[in-house]
Amino acid sequence: MKIVVPGGSGHLGRVLGSALVEAGHEVVVLTRTPTGAPGVREVAWDGRTLGAWAAEIDGAEAVINLAGRSVGCRYTEANLRDMMNSRVDSARVVGQAIAGAERPPSVWLQMSTATIYAHRFDAANDEPTGIIGGTEPDVPAYWAYSVDIARNWEAEQARADTPDTRRVALRTAMVMSPGRGGVYRILRGLARLGLGGPVAGGRQYVSWIHDRDLVRAILFLLDHAELSGPVNLAAPNPLPHGEFMRVLRRACGRPFGLPATRWMAELGAFVLRADTELLLKSRRVVPTRLLEAGFRFDFPDWAGAAAELEGRVRTSSGRTAAVG
Repeated sequence: MKIVVPGGSGHLGRVLGSALVEAGHEVVVLTRTPTGAPGVREVAWDGRTLGAWAAEIDGAEAVINLAGRSVGCRYTEANLRDMMNSRVDSARVVGQAIAGAERPPSVWLQMSTATIYAHRFDAANDEPTGIIGGTEPDVPAYWAYSVDIARNWEAEQARADTPDTRRVALRTAMVMSPGRGGVYRILRGLARLGLGGPVAGGRQYVSWIHDRDLVRAILFLLDHAELSGPVNLAAPNPLPHGEFMRVLRRACGRPFGLPATRWMAELGAFVLRADTELLLKSRRVVPTRLLEAGFRFDFPDWAGAAAELEGRVRTSSGRTAAVG
């Protein structure tokens, strides 16, 4: 199967591209910054305008659009605007390319985010019954902008004139991968420094997905023509932040982690050039549609996932030391 992956040169794109190549697919990555990733063919695009790259989509079996500015930054006005534009523009131009194709792909998987759901503690958000965020009381006003980004991202896909192409919005939780640049490495680093305690009380829920389950879920969606519209890519058992970090500390051999107040989280986020929304928003998201369609997670629980990820980190570190 020929699969075109716009925005596939980032951390998640490299994880997915490698797995797709290993599964025997032809992978074409549309990118502004070629990386020379093994096994994939890289084609230049700007993420905003139609160009010669659109010929790659004509005749492809699938498109998986991952393009968009990373959320790993401070949420300044300029960065938030760049997040919005990079996501909406890329979704729009991918839709235009599919609409203009003589042989359009049968499926278009569009990256989205679990952040679209409301900050809540009382119940989980799934696709049929979940509450879309943006109007919660007592949360920072700019959190609503993150929801607006997700809404507009999905709306751009929904309005595309692609009647012959099935469309799926991938409402993705934090992807846990041991590779450098991934969120697992950041959280693990905090834990190993003794800073992996609960933040602001630790009641807020963490939704996550193991990188191998993410890949398996995407392959599942490519094959299951009955699934369209929003699909949550999240492990079925989210857990409060305090418990999440306790399990992570145990996996990496750090029994104690200093708790952090809200202002301490602000300081830490500033140092890491990230934003506290990633730590403080309660994302309690479950994958009802995947489970009902018959998908089974290899890593439904965080304890098993953390142990496997830690094993891969240590194996990788051991190989690096041996080479050095």
